[in-house]
Amino acid sequence: MPLTVNTTQNSGVSFTIRTAYFSLQVISARRAFRVSPPHTTGPPEFERVYRAQVNCSEYFPLFLATLWVAGIFFHEGAAALCGLVYLFARLRYFQGYARSPQQRLAPLYMSASALWLLMSLAALGLLVHFLPAALRASLLGPFRTLLPRV
Repeated sequence: MPLTVNTTQNSGVSFTIRTAYFSLQVISARRAFRVSPPHTTGPPEFERVYRAQVNCSEYFPLFLATLWVAGIFFHEGAAALCGLVYLFARLRYFQGYARSPQQRLAPLYMSASALWLLMSLAALGLLVHFLPAALRASLLGPFRTLLPRV
């Protein structure tokens, strides 16, 4: 079974825009609260913006890896939809956390759910990909219309 990788620039572009937005918000908060680099502590308002940016950056490698694996081994459309939900939830998380710690929770749960779903799709895609052909055909026969690439 040949493996083809069809990547689009959308994941990179949306990540770049998101990262630039978060970084600009931290720069703006540094100026507003007079916290010069390399300091990472200051008023609670600054620390929330800074932590939101760092938290989003920490999860990006996991998100990107699972997005690619789910897109390659499961389905590009499903992976893209989960990726968009994740990016939207992370944006809402950042905005909520900048306002108050409590407002970050609902978007945090939404982004975690999207990431878990993405990891599940990636794991399922990998499992199906590495099943022996005969077992794959017998187990997935009824699902051919849902998963045309398996």
